[in-house]
Amino acid sequence: MPYAFTSESVSEGHPDKVADQISDAILDHFLAFDPNSKVACETLVTTGQVVLAGEIKSNTYVDVQQVARDVINRIGYTKGEYMFQGDSCGVLSALHEQSADINRGVDRGESPELQGAGDQGMMFGYAVNETENFMPLALDLSHRILRELAVLRRENNEIKYLRPDSKSQVTIEYNDDHTPLRVHTIVVSTQHDEFIEPMSEQQEDIDRAEREMCDRIEHDVRKILLPRVMRQLPEHIQALFDDKIIFHINPTGKFVIGGPHGDAGLTGRKIIVDTYGGKGAHGGGAFSGKDPSKVDRSAAYAARHIAKNLVAAGVADQILVQVSYAIGVAEPMGVFVETYGTGKVNLSDSKIAEKVKELFDLRPGFIEKNLKLRNPMYGETAAYGHMGRINKTVKKTFTQGNGEMLTKEVELFTWEKLDRVEEIKQVFGL
Repeated sequence: MPYAFTSESVSEGHPDKVADQISDAILDHFLAFDPNSKVACETLVTTGQVVLAGEIKSNTYVDVQQVARDVINRIGYTKGEYMFQGDSCGVLSALHEQSADINRGVDRGESPELQGAGDQGMMFGYAVNETENFMPLALDLSHRILRELAVLRRENNEIKYLRPDSKSQVTIEYNDDHTPLRVHTIVVSTQHDEFIEPMSEQQEDIDRAEREMCDRIEHDVRKILLPRVMRQLPEHIQALFDDKIIFHINPTGKFVIGGPHGDAGLTGRKIIVDTYGGKGAHGGGAFSGKDPSKVDRSAAYAARHIAKNLVAAGVADQILVQVSYAIGVAEPMGVFVETYGTGKVNLSDSKIAEKVKELFDLRPGFIEKNLKLRNPMYGETAAYGHMGRINKTVKKTFTQGNGEMLTKEVELFTWEKLDRVEEIKQVFGL
């Protein structure tokens, strides 16, 4: 029997993602000027207000209020009518120094083999070969829809009424052997201007204006946005789109009030959007605002790197990797591998896990070193997913609290590199 699986994404203007981007921008600024900074920055956004809280240990000073304003303006909250504007919102900082009790278990000097995990917990990495970036298809399409919607908003050409907040959701129909058959349902909800005014204050005219706006939005999503998304897809994925797709475009009606004015946003509240859209598993720890000594973040990236390279090497069609830690302890408590019966090698999952432990050093200090995680690479992760992104090197400029500016070349999404495939093939006899 065919079955359906659904994943969602949210845009950079969604209030939770606004919070994530502020937290990661603050982290990047501290790492740019002091790579050994310890940062755990949480952000709350609501109507006209940003609250920063958490712990930081660093040898540099960052104007965190200005960083927050710059992020908000870059996202697109630049108008007073949004009730949340980068230049005018209040920014309250309640950041303080990291606990010495935690720091002494993590910071063991210059020797990466001695660095303990920043917290206990379990982290998961997942990969599947149904897309070119080894991500679940429903989530990949959900992200693509919103990234292209943001491009259209910034172009302000074909669609002129878009506001920053939006959400998407895609349902894929699969057959019994877990192969995608077709795109079943697409949901898009986008914030917008009140671009059609009612002819009078009578309810009938108000309702008519709302219907006309919703009809226009649905037309533009289906005839402008989705064709642009589809042109980016390989032919075998384009073939999954047919005339039977169910669409729900702004299904509740008009969506003018949105962003932090419509709903408060918090760092770390979109952990499934950030990872695998509900496929695989999640240990529960959020990413944004945390420096890589927090294994919630760094070990999740390492597990993704392992899973992606294993699938790319042909060990299995889909793989889940779990790694777990105790706070202050360098060696992982355990490594677990699940291939869901899709393994291509004559080994049990437990034997595959043993080989993973031999191939990959999962001590926190070595994860930081091997994936170059002490670089200011995190702002780009904070919207449209941390996994399945493009590994590339970019130039980024940062401003210290005293006005000093620094431009650095930064390699992004290092955990997406397929740099261990040949070694894995050799070890597994592929």
